[in-house]
Amino acid sequence: MTTKILVPVLAFTGVVVAVMQTLLVPVLKDLPQLLDTAPGNTSWVITSTLLSGAVATPVTGRLGDLYGKRRMLIVSLAVMVAGSLVSALTSDLIPMITGRALQGLAMGAIPLGIGLMRDLLPEEELGSAMALMSSSLGVGGSLALPAAALVAQHADWHVLFYGAAGLGAVCTVLTIVVVPESPARARGSFDVLGAIGLSAGLVLFLLPVSRAGDWGWTSGRTLGLFAAAAVVLALWAVLELRLAAPLVDLRTTVRPAVLLTNLASIAVGASFLVVSLVLPQLLQLPKVTGYGLGQPMVVAGLLMTPLGLTMMGTAPVHARLSARYGPKGTLILGMVIIAAGYGAGLGLLSAPWQSLVLVVVLGAGIGLAYSSLPALIVAAVPVSETGAANGLNTLMRSIGAALSSAVVGAVLTSTANESMLPSLQGFRLSFLFAAGAMAVGLVAAVLLPKSRQASKRERALSM
Repeated sequence: MTTKILVPVLAFTGVVVAVMQTLLVPVLKDLPQLLDTAPGNTSWVITSTLLSGAVATPVTGRLGDLYGKRRMLIVSLAVMVAGSLVSALTSDLIPMITGRALQGLAMGAIPLGIGLMRDLLPEEELGSAMALMSSSLGVGGSLALPAAALVAQHADWHVLFYGAAGLGAVCTVLTIVVVPESPARARGSFDVLGAIGLSAGLVLFLLPVSRAGDWGWTSGRTLGLFAAAAVVLALWAVLELRLAAPLVDLRTTVRPAVLLTNLASIAVGASFLVVSLVLPQLLQLPKVTGYGLGQPMVVAGLLMTPLGLTMMGTAPVHARLSARYGPKGTLILGMVIIAAGYGAGLGLLSAPWQSLVLVVVLGAGIGLAYSSLPALIVAAVPVSETGAANGLNTLMRSIGAALSSAVVGAVLTSTANESMLPSLQGFRLSFLFAAGAMAVGLVAAVLLPKSRQASKRERALSM
């Protein structure tokens, strides 16, 4: 095994898995017709992927710690291929939701890849490798937009799923051939009750977050599910604290280094999704609105591509900066760039080239922030808990994205113009929300303690 092959394979796998999250965005408005169902039902096609991904990240991370990260990575990819084929072969709502849920289960591949890198790579290569793997979550999401738009315009939409199945099969073969199994193992058995409790709590929490725009934030259904989530997660926490080998070691999770990193992750996840939701709509709105930029769907997707490419390009830059200033310093720098980007974006919404500048700036900031998060987590937890801890951190980013999606959706809906199109005011309020999320995240980042282990690791990277 050579690390020169291992890192690209794991990073490519992360990109492919992340593609599943935005695969259907270009055809979202056409789904009611394509699936022959009511518009309200089609939101489950997206929600199912979000919920299954949220459940999978901590669960597969723990299973990887116990039984082998490579083994669980192969299982995750196989499930994703199966889900892609289920969706490719149907035009009915329920099978489509099932296939999309199976695709979402592969989200655990990203923390598994980070865990494998920690176990297998020499320290001098670890910083840039983890940065690349962490940024794959955003890279895949942004690169999928133009590719999916191109396919949707010129081929049957089911081709999207056949393509996803093919990419998943390639990743599976590459993982089997190139990636060795990690020798690191956690002690104990798998916490089945903890997995069920966490899954139930996450579903009860994320379901109203993702559907509150349709149900209403103060509706009985929304508030009832939030209350149920609070009760279930509280009971789950009591259970986890009593177990010798819990699914999530809450005593480790509440350490300042881990807790504050996870809080910062929520803010970074929220900031990434705002630009992904707002700019494509602004670019495609007709010019007759007075603020729309009138770009075709494929062009709008291409203008978003630098977001992912810039995130990927920051990985080696992050390694150098982190070697000198530590991952805490690079996280703070990334968040400052994100906040500045959204602030400047309030006045850069009148031409396509301005959108291009904005996505490059935000891509650089988000890339630095994303790349810093796994380094901070790895430095703060024992080797035997790497998979579960990174799974939980990835989950925090997903929760931030879900909250951001709900807030931006509510803002754009409530400020829509007479034609029910998103307004310029709604876009600017969404940017202000992202900047506010960064302000909260910056507070958490500044309060992070400096880890001795992180300092030692970064010194090794600088040698």
